[in-house]
Amino acid sequence: MALRKYAGYAWNMISLVGMILAVTAAGLIIGFLSYEGITGVEKPYLGLMTYFLFPGMLIFGLILVPVGAFLVRQKRRAHPDEDIPAFPRVDFNDPHKRHLFIFFIFASIGFVLLVSVASLKGFEFTESTTFCGELCHVVMEPEHVAWKNSPHAKVKCVECHVGPGAAWYVKAKLSGMRQLYAVVFKTYPETIHTPIDNLRPARDTCEHCHWPEKFYAGRQKIFYHYAPNEENSPREINMLINIGGTPKSAHSKGIHWHIGSEVTYIATDRQRMNIPYIAVKEKDGSITEYVDTDKPLTRDEVAKAGKRVMDCLDCHNRPAHVYRAPGIEMDESFVSGRIDRSLPYMKKVAVEIVTRPYKNKEEAKAAIAKEIPAYYAEKYPALAKSKEKEIKKAVSEVQDIYERNFFPAMKLAWNTYPNHIGHFYTPGCFRCHDGKHKAADGRIISKDCNMCHSVLSQKQENIPAGAKTTEFVHPVDIGDELFKTNCSECHSAGGQDVPGGEQHSKH
Repeated sequence: MALRKYAGYAWNMISLVGMILAVTAAGLIIGFLSYEGITGVEKPYLGLMTYFLFPGMLIFGLILVPVGAFLVRQKRRAHPDEDIPAFPRVDFNDPHKRHLFIFFIFASIGFVLLVSVASLKGFEFTESTTFCGELCHVVMEPEHVAWKNSPHAKVKCVECHVGPGAAWYVKAKLSGMRQLYAVVFKTYPETIHTPIDNLRPARDTCEHCHWPEKFYAGRQKIFYHYAPNEENSPREINMLINIGGTPKSAHSKGIHWHIGSEVTYIATDRQRMNIPYIAVKEKDGSITEYVDTDKPLTRDEVAKAGKRVMDCLDCHNRPAHVYRAPGIEMDESFVSGRIDRSLPYMKKVAVEIVTRPYKNKEEAKAAIAKEIPAYYAEKYPALAKSKEKEIKKAVSEVQDIYERNFFPAMKLAWNTYPNHIGHFYTPGCFRCHDGKHKAADGRIISKDCNMCHSVLSQKQENIPAGAKTTEFVHPVDIGDELFKTNCSECHSAGGQDVPGGEQHSKH
């Protein structure tokens, strides 16, 4: 009789719904955790359900059970024929109550363990690249794809975007909630704005792996280029990059001199392309100011402007999210043998096709699959038959190039975000090293190429075989424009490495 009486409290629609929800959620959590543990597969929406939806469902269900029982008990207490005290009597001499209490203890332990595991796994999941890159698929697809193809592909997003400790975690999650709202209600910008405000200081991230005091003096690097002509003519530039290091190192000269010295600058645009003012703190503590002579700022403008202390990200601004020019991608495909260089005009045709505007990736890939074979069928019919397999492989590779560097859904292409390393496709170094930033004592920030790199050798059609070159030789004679015009003014247009085509006609 007592058993029926106490069981009756939970025998109501609210409590029964709660029990069904709790049991179902517990089963799903255990099942999905087992699936992930056995297969090792981590999927964004599966993780969202396993670590957030189902635990929430479990907790909600367990709350409904006592709520329903409480409402029934209160209703029975109000009946004049019932003698039910205000609080339950706990008498361990009663076997039923004793067993019920033991069941409650073990059920609570199981609940705490299950929710704890789900919570810990949920925290781990929110720190994963799957959560960051794949959950908000449309918005974060470009950055996620670029990250997977970058040198930092084994570095988790949170290692740069979320700092250690509770403060950085809270900041990141609050920012994440705003981003979640933007994704759910589609209020996010069509193209994500960069640079990111309030990013972790570079000294807290970059220098965990890159130790400035141990940078060596130089690094030899060979740049391979191919002309967009019938022969896809090869060019080769063998350079010594003067990496240098901080003043504390044995190699204080060179590119990384910047991070060992205190350099402050003012940028007049969000992407930090226009830098009219630079201040350098000298060894004696004095400040040398360099002002753009073409567009100088007034003293009042300098005083009011926001100043930024230069760090790694002012040059390495795309360390893990690099989109590359189609011309560079084609060069690497030739070097690696992924595309047959003997296919006439292969580079020119491929770059022209991938740089056209498309509504979506499917349309672009269909155009590539159709137009490359059609070009060879029309212009080189015999070769189209003999090299059918090579052309098919080239089509697949060019589609991959598009896939990595163009994202129509987010209105993003390879040149949407300027990459400040180098100066070939964007001004990069020449934002400051343009020969126009002048100090009061007459010193200028030099544009001398040899400050950063030295040409060891160069091979191309306009250099006689075996000739020794110590200065860069342009593939086409453009006269003084080599020193007056930035590389990016010609090369940024379509990602081609043009040896005398339309882009040089103005010279």
